Amino acid sequence: MSPQLEYVLRTVEERGVRFVQLWFTDVLGSLKGFAITPAELESALEEGMTFDGSAIEGYSRVQESDMLAMPDPSTFEIVPWRGDDAPVARMFCDIQLLSGDAFDGDPRNVLRRNLGRAREHGYTFFAGPEIEYFYFRSATEPEPLDHAGFFDLTHTDIANELRRRTILTLEAMGIPVEYSFHENGPSQHEIDLRYTDALSMADNVMTFRMVVKRIASELGVHATFMPKPIAGAFGSGMHAHLSLFEGDVNAFHDAGDPHGLSKVGKHFVAGLLRHASEITAITNQTVNSYKRLIAGYEAPTYISWARNNESALVRVPNPKRGKESSTRVEFRSPDPACNPYLAFAVMLAAGMKGVEEGYDLPEEATNNIFEMTPAARIAAGIDLLPQSLAEALDVMEESELVADALGDHVFDYFIRNKRREWNSYKEQVTPWELDRYLGSL
Repeated sequence: MSPQLEYVLRTVEERGVRFVQLWFTDVLGSLKGFAITPAELESALEEGMTFDGSAIEGYSRVQESDMLAMPDPSTFEIVPWRGDDAPVARMFCDIQLLSGDAFDGDPRNVLRRNLGRAREHGYTFFAGPEIEYFYFRSATEPEPLDHAGFFDLTHTDIANELRRRTILTLEAMGIPVEYSFHENGPSQHEIDLRYTDALSMADNVMTFRMVVKRIASELGVHATFMPKPIAGAFGSGMHAHLSLFEGDVNAFHDAGDPHGLSKVGKHFVAGLLRHASEITAITNQTVNSYKRLIAGYEAPTYISWARNNESALVRVPNPKRGKESSTRVEFRSPDPACNPYLAFAVMLAAGMKGVEEGYDLPEEATNNIFEMTPAARIAAGIDLLPQSLAEALDVMEESELVADALGDHVFDYFIRNKRREWNSYKEQVTPWELDRYLGSL
């Protein structure tokens, strides 16, 4: 028995854990799971637990429903909010067929497969997201708790307590936090997770969303990762800081380059830029996502890169003095409603395509792109990201890169599901239309 399995079994016995929750996600990134008792734990760790895959969005059909959830013992953590009287733990699972083969529709497996391809080239992929979200008084109306702004400190703000308890809970589950602060929108907040390998980070993002919502519910408010819940206000993004490592060496850093960015880093950025439109349906997967990706609210809408230009889609932030080897790339379009496993997978695939093919890096955008005229942007070769879910799906559907990164199962299901979402949205008559047309036409 491996040391990890021994640790899990010993901790469950010593801490008196009463239930172990087995977590996984569907194709769209919704957290799923079921609980087992300690009596079933050793068998689950060795053989997996059978469950009905036909009940999970994007998994199997009714006639082939049985699947296996194989717990990953490296993700074992005690769940702090259950208390000490009857402790509960959780583990993320890899989904398998009954044959023991990895299931193509498991988002965690999709990311694992892309990480394996990067390892074949000698690289480990790291990610660190900046996750924005809103607190509202209820889940039925977007009524903010405050009207503070960027970095504001409000001593009467219940959100201070919400963020404090959220961070303490995350750290109790082994998820370190770098920053937390009030964002630009009313009752909008940001918590930045400390970077780690991309698979662990995708697990951490799923845990983060659960923790934020649970703590909010306990204090009588509603937390939402909806990208644009308030018209006329800033939307919520999930800027992703990305890097490749060769062993312990940051492959994006080159001390001999004037700006510290290596050839590998430049090719990776070029890959993100060239394939940005193709991966947008994955990084921004809802109809509402495209209410955020518009000019005027600091969200990236134009395909460009820069070092210290907040209007660019991809930034290469200047590292702190003495930390030059921490060079990273910031991809700014994703939002927190995405499936993090699929999002990290397609970001890696796009960047690695640039590395493998040696893509040339376009000229840096040094102007405020939002203030440029359309003619000036065209002259500079700066294209626009897809402006609706339908447009993003059209581009994705033609992308060999995304089809290869996701695999046929996820690729086909995702497009079918999101086409249905778009068609449902098109059928709606919105309050804006009624206000504009009902009385005048």
